[in-house]
Amino acid sequence: MINFTRMITAIDAHTAGEPLRIITSGLPPIKGNTILEKRKFMLKNYDDIRKMLMLEPRGHSGMYGCIITPPVTSDGDFGVLFTHNEGLSTMCGHGIIAVTKVAIEVGMLKCTEGINVVKIDSPAGRIVAYANIQNDKVQKISFENVPSFVYAENIKVNVEGIGEVTADIAYGGAFYVYIDAQKIGLTVDPKHIEKLVKIGMEIKYKVMDAMDVVHPIERGIKGIYGTIITGPLNIKGDTIESNNVCIFADGQIDRSPTGTGTAGRVALLYKKGVMKKGMTLINKSIIDTIFEGKINDFTSISNLDAVIPEVSGNAFITGFNQLVLDPDDPIPEGFRIIGG
Repeated sequence: MINFTRMITAIDAHTAGEPLRIITSGLPPIKGNTILEKRKFMLKNYDDIRKMLMLEPRGHSGMYGCIITPPVTSDGDFGVLFTHNEGLSTMCGHGIIAVTKVAIEVGMLKCTEGINVVKIDSPAGRIVAYANIQNDKVQKISFENVPSFVYAENIKVNVEGIGEVTADIAYGGAFYVYIDAQKIGLTVDPKHIEKLVKIGMEIKYKVMDAMDVVHPIERGIKGIYGTIITGPLNIKGDTIESNNVCIFADGQIDRSPTGTGTAGRVALLYKKGVMKKGMTLINKSIIDTIFEGKINDFTSISNLDAVIPEVSGNAFITGFNQLVLDPDDPIPEGFRIIGG
């Protein structure tokens, strides 16, 4: 006789190679008047469900997820909570691209030919996505991100076996440490992935130990989400080409160029005087998939100069799932052995 403790429905997709498991039904009510409150409630009360959905045997170390919630604003289309192997993030660019496309393609949102505006409530704030539909198919998703800014420049980090290196901290919906791969004697290449993960995590935790990184306005957004290791810049006219890899959460490797990381990188390149409005960053991942980043506008956050970045990419549905939990399952929260 079948008797499940939980039955959760999900749609699986990927954006530039990075997975997104979108939870559509089966979760208990997530309380909170804001998305940050819902995020806190989810972490406190249902983290066992996150582990069940993200970790093995139902997921894997590189799994990423999205819980769709009702909007918390009067004009929002829906809210989102993003999950990974360590917890819940404050924003996720590849997730925004994927959940927007999925919501349209499965009929959750009514859209027409041309550019469609989708208003999403995220823990980092309002995200506006633009879905370009041509011939009844979503061809491209762009989103205007939250104000992105450089939090700290030229910080010093002592890396084991290398010595002191210089890095920067930027925010694009989450805080990242950015470091040039050449400074750690590597290139952004899959053959170096074990070293990239090890050094990326070492830098993340050493910076967190040395600094309290807190958003100047949204005090609930704090800490370093990951380390982004960047390749060289190739500038041709109004185009900047580069690659990077994001090591985030607990050693998780982003297969995509990282949406929030691309936004933070746009802010960093602007602060360094490399990027101007009207230019496009072609940001490649460690598997050579692409996000495009550009500057839509300028603003300020507290006393920090900020940009309003736009990030573009595409996503694809990979499956439809019903994930269940047998009450006799000896590992109801799943497990994780190693790796991203």
